[in-house]
Amino acid sequence: MFIAKRKHVTNIALICLFVGGLLFFNSNDSQVKADTKDVYKQIEIFTEVLRQVEKNYVEPQDSQKLIYGAIKGMVQSLDPHSSFMTKEEYDELMTETKGSFSGIGIEITVRDKILTVVSPIEGTPAYEAGIKAGDKIIMVEGQSTQDMSLIEAVKKIRGPEGTKINLTIAREGMDKPLEFSITRGMIPLKSVRGYSLEPGIGYIRISNFQSNTAEDLSSALDELEKDGALKGLIMDLRNNPGGLLAQAIDVSELFLDSGVIVSTKGRENAHNIQATAHKDEKQRNYPMIVLVNGGSASAAEIVAGALQDNKKAIVLGTRTFGKGSVQSILPLSDGSGLRLTTARYYTPSGKSIQSSGITPDIEIPFLAPDETSQKPSPRFIREENLKGHIPLETDNPTKTPEEGSTQEKDEKVKMLLEKDNQVRQALQLLKSWSVFSKIQPGS
Repeated sequence: MFIAKRKHVTNIALICLFVGGLLFFNSNDSQVKADTKDVYKQIEIFTEVLRQVEKNYVEPQDSQKLIYGAIKGMVQSLDPHSSFMTKEEYDELMTETKGSFSGIGIEITVRDKILTVVSPIEGTPAYEAGIKAGDKIIMVEGQSTQDMSLIEAVKKIRGPEGTKINLTIAREGMDKPLEFSITRGMIPLKSVRGYSLEPGIGYIRISNFQSNTAEDLSSALDELEKDGALKGLIMDLRNNPGGLLAQAIDVSELFLDSGVIVSTKGRENAHNIQATAHKDEKQRNYPMIVLVNGGSASAAEIVAGALQDNKKAIVLGTRTFGKGSVQSILPLSDGSGLRLTTARYYTPSGKSIQSSGITPDIEIPFLAPDETSQKPSPRFIREENLKGHIPLETDNPTKTPEEGSTQEKDEKVKMLLEKDNQVRQALQLLKSWSVFSKIQPGS
């Protein structure tokens, strides 16, 4: 996520500047002039409609409300991830990368004009209540979510700690909607937890990418790597909805000494970047397996793609969400903000993540503990399913592994291995790795 600044402009001028900016980078100068002239003709129609509404509508209307509504409609028509935010909405967005906030702990998107859960954050009220990836939120507090924007939905679902929110969910395979009454809680932004699954094999869970994720990961790795004890690592990025681009780069660089991590390409030179790895003081030459699924998106896909393309890790699980576009956050003069798609992500091999996602090296679906057949896990909603898209762990996050006793950690590891077939498979692969590495090929 990029943070950019925009010059001070009035509301009407904002519309002109925004539309004109989209056309400015046309390589044909005469076409730019023609397009700009045409745009200003359309702006005249807009102001004409605004005057008519202010003068003749049956009830008086606030001009700012009318203009904000027009801007929201314009930006919403671009793609599912671009949005215009009022000052209050912009301030709420900023809390997602700082401190903690009160809510239920879900990442949502819009599919076919219906709010859809990308993934619940484990250990949060939504996760404990049984909200699942792919659930469609059809009503919030009895209000239909048809045509509701992401920003509006976030505002309605968040609220003071201890208060309740009622959600009506449509779930694939269920005959009728499900009703959930969820008590809001503080959503901690600690995103890294680490365990030793057995001697020499470590497990790291990254639930999202916040401002201190790389630092927390480095600390967790230091603990697992004491006295050279770590011989293999499982990094769990399942149901990780993403977060900050800079943290995805920093996390990748903890394991890479060279090579491209990610590149982005947009219309402005400022949006064309290539992040490369630099040699680190610590050499992490042990084998790695990265776990992903349809709830792994954005920054999680960048890390998985970087480690996969640079031959640093095997990716195991199911295909990821496919959210490969960059949203820049542009603060505006009146305190409002613009979340605008400005570029696409590309893996080191030059593959676009957008819509296609990351395909695992080893595809293994997650099987619920009570499943005895090889039945695929529930279908995930991916970026490619979004209209207008651009061409298990069970621990309590309020108590970190460092704070718990050895017995508590052992119980969590036991439960993880008992209930998670993908983690078990990854563990077996790492154990086999050390065995097969000793085999000398025949002459």
